[in-house]
Amino acid sequence: MGIEIREDAIPFREAVASACEILGLDLLFLANEGKMLVFVGKDETDKVLAAMRDHPDGGEARHIGEVVTDHPGRVVMRTRIGGRRIVEMLTGEQLPRIC
Repeated sequence: MGIEIREDAIPFREAVASACEILGLDLLFLANEGKMLVFVGKDETDKVLAAMRDHPDGGEARHIGEVVTDHPGRVVMRTRIGGRRIVEMLTGEQLPRIC
């Protein structure tokens, strides 16, 4: 199985995205404490999102992708401009957090 995510669905703060663009940093490799990724069945997506959004810290919960049969063993991101990008595993040190 593979994973496909949509870049435009990932909730990044605009200030952080702008700083990363200026500095040439990849948002996906920044430290980001307090976030979680949850895998649920398609039939449960809406129910789980509603429950997460009901929590005081869950207002930005989003459905950002799905498990697919294409590209087994890889995470592929559909970019904002319509392309596709393989999301590689992080190598080396994690980039520092930008708040």
